[in-house]
Amino acid sequence: MSRRFFLKSSGLAAASLASLTSMPKFLLRASSLRDALDSNLSASQKRKILIAIFQRGAADGLNIVVPFAEQNYYRLRPTIAIPAPKAGDATTAIDLDGFFALHPSLEAFKPLYDAKHLAIIHAAGSPDNTRSHFDAQDFMESGTPGVKSTPDGWLNRIMQTQRESGATPFRGIALSPQMPRSLYGSAPTVALANVNDFGIRAGKFTDAMTEAFETLYAGNSQDAVRATGAESFEAVQFLKKANPQQFQPENGAVYPNGPLGNSLKQIAQLIKSNVGMEIAFTDIGGWDHHVGEGNVQGQLANRLREFSQAIAALYTDLGDRMEDIVILTMSEFGRTTRENGNRGTDHGHANCMFVLGGNVKGGKVYGQWPGLDERQLYENRDLALTTDFRDVFSEIVSKHLGCTNLSRVFPGYDASPGKFRNFIRA
Repeated sequence: MSRRFFLKSSGLAAASLASLTSMPKFLLRASSLRDALDSNLSASQKRKILIAIFQRGAADGLNIVVPFAEQNYYRLRPTIAIPAPKAGDATTAIDLDGFFALHPSLEAFKPLYDAKHLAIIHAAGSPDNTRSHFDAQDFMESGTPGVKSTPDGWLNRIMQTQRESGATPFRGIALSPQMPRSLYGSAPTVALANVNDFGIRAGKFTDAMTEAFETLYAGNSQDAVRATGAESFEAVQFLKKANPQQFQPENGAVYPNGPLGNSLKQIAQLIKSNVGMEIAFTDIGGWDHHVGEGNVQGQLANRLREFSQAIAALYTDLGDRMEDIVILTMSEFGRTTRENGNRGTDHGHANCMFVLGGNVKGGKVYGQWPGLDERQLYENRDLALTTDFRDVFSEIVSKHLGCTNLSRVFPGYDASPGKFRNFIRA
């Protein structure tokens, strides 16, 4: 067992045996990491942060960012299309630029778009033509479409190329029960489903279990296992000292109840706690609408309402901190341009992505629009791809996080600045 495997598997974090009473006292064995945390907590050091949100299940980009000016859109979707914008009518799409509009459930995004803090990239996605959820998600999270043998994820490789002396274990964090593919790798990362549950929880036996675990690892004859235990206990102590539970939403932010709202609220708490986080990841499922997708009401509308309100609350909560933060959304592929016989959509190709932040050149829909005429569709059924997702990722990695070794982050791909859409200020 390696140290990384222990943390990636949430080892100690998953040791939930009973209701939480109080966090136990742990041995502090790594003074360098402890000093790093002390520095993060005491200094107002600014840190560039990326928050990645994965929409698992293949979201319907055509009903999320609606090309209402293209009549083929309504021809292809006679029952599930979103009505064209109409002033004063909340049951129609929200006009952005006279051609594109937002689904009405994304009304929380409109002020951010108008303030030029939200950019949209349409007709974006993976050049690989798989329609398998598993493969497409793996390709997007590894950053190597079409290659299944890549051992690590693109988010982890960012940290590998920018090593930090004295970095805390929380440089890369997933608000997830398991480590996502995009954070796999040799750089330190932690997965936790809930910041309140990160530690041994054994009711009145908590102290005894803590001592037992410490003794178990400290007395192990294998250096790697002994070091794993020490590192894991230190991670728990670090988070306890930072005490993210003490932070409350600011600026009137109200997070919606639900998994995404809870995850983003905790990400905001961790950012305010200055635990050394540079990359955060979370996801939201429920986008695979083959049956009864709906239009302004229905499954997609409900999912989009939670999605947009949670992200808008995060943006509001973080306030001025957003000058140093970028929020990126993605989904493994889009949906078919035609609705199916069950008033849903099937697995497609290109999709839309959202990018939010203080240094984002928002208020614009980026990318070359391929059109929805029969001759313009990919394989006569899908929105064609005009922006490789790696170009979107690369621009954020380069311009926002300052990583220049793009060939290391995206192996086998020419991620040159000439391919950027220039939605991030240099």
